[in-house]
Amino acid sequence: MSRLPTGATVRRDAGLYGYERALRRHGLEPIAGVDEAGRGACAGPLVAGAAILPAGKAGVIPGLADSKLLTAAARERCYDEVVKRALAWSVVVISHDECDRLGMHVANVEALRRAVAKLALPPAYVLTDGFPVDGLGAPGLAVWKGDRVAACVAAASVLAKVTRDRLMVELDDQWPSYDFRTHKGYITATHTAALEEHGPSPVHRMRFVNVRRAAGLEPLPEPFPESLRDLEPSDG
Repeated sequence: MSRLPTGATVRRDAGLYGYERALRRHGLEPIAGVDEAGRGACAGPLVAGAAILPAGKAGVIPGLADSKLLTAAARERCYDEVVKRALAWSVVVISHDECDRLGMHVANVEALRRAVAKLALPPAYVLTDGFPVDGLGAPGLAVWKGDRVAACVAAASVLAKVTRDRLMVELDDQWPSYDFRTHKGYITATHTAALEEHGPSPVHRMRFVNVRRAAGLEPLPEPFPESLRDLEPSDG
C-alpha cells in the first residue's frame, strides 16, 4: 500500500504528528517510521533507523524535526528523547563493502527492511520517506519529505543520522587525512582534495564515479544512481 486508508485525511496544518493521529483514528497502531542516512555519501556505512512513538504527550519529542535541519547538538538531544520515549526503536548499519556489493538503491531498501524487522514491537503500519518500500511485513505509505512532516519518520531520521555521524567520527580517527569528522563522507572541496591527494581509503565506496576516478579506475558501465549527480550533502 502507498496511500492512506480509505477515509483517512491529513490536513496541511496538522503538524508533525498529523499522520500518526489520522492512522490511529482508523485503528492502525503501532505505527513505525523508517529512514536512512548516508545514501549519498561516497565513504562510510549506510545507516537506517526505525521508531515507534507512543500516542499522546508521551510521544511528543521536544524540538523534533528532520535531522538534516537540526544542529548536531539538537540532534543529540532529540536522539536521547527518542530512545527514552519510543515504544520500540532500531538502527541497522550497512557497511561500505555491502553497499558496493548490492548497489546503493538495493542496499538502501535492504537497510530499511532490516530496521523495521529489528523492531521489538511489530508495526501495524509503516511510514517511509519519499518512496514506497515493499517487504516490510506491514502496509505502509510513502510520504513526500516524510522526515519533515511525520514525527515517527523524523525520529527514525535522527536515530540514523546521529548513529552514522558517530561512526564517521570514529572513521576519522582511523583515517584522519580525509576529514570524515567534518563532512561525514559527503563530497566537499576538502574531501575531493583529499581523494585527489591520497586516493580512496579502505572505507570509500568503490561504485562511485569520483572514488573510481581517484583510484585510477574506469567508471562502471551501467549508469548507477550513486554517480556524482546524486552526491548532495543534504542527503542524510
